Amino acid sequence: MRVDFYGIYRPMVGGKSIEFEIEPGATIRSLLSAIVARFPALREEWFDAQDNLHPYLPLYVNGRNPRLLSRGVDTVLQADDVLSIFSPIASGRLNVEDIKQATAA
Repeated sequence: MRVDFYGIYRPMVGGKSIEFEIEPGATIRSLLSAIVARFPALREEWFDAQDNLHPYLPLYVNGRNPRLLSRGVDTVLQADDVLSIFSPIASGRLNVEDIKQATAA
């Protein structure tokens, strides 16, 4: 599957897009772990000390925010999906948990 990188991540991975092979049943979380294994400098950018994904990291699968889906980053990926990962904007961080609570109400 294709992973598109934006902002500060492009120079860190050496380009705009990278193809990754995924196994059936692979999730967004497992793909992010595979990306970090290939590009270790991204670990600190994307994960906290407890290995939790930073909530302010903007990522989208096929243009949709997976954090708003019922399984979140444990959503299963398909081989033709496109994961887009953007640089966070310091002045405009979006609290995804607030959005989930608002849409659930």
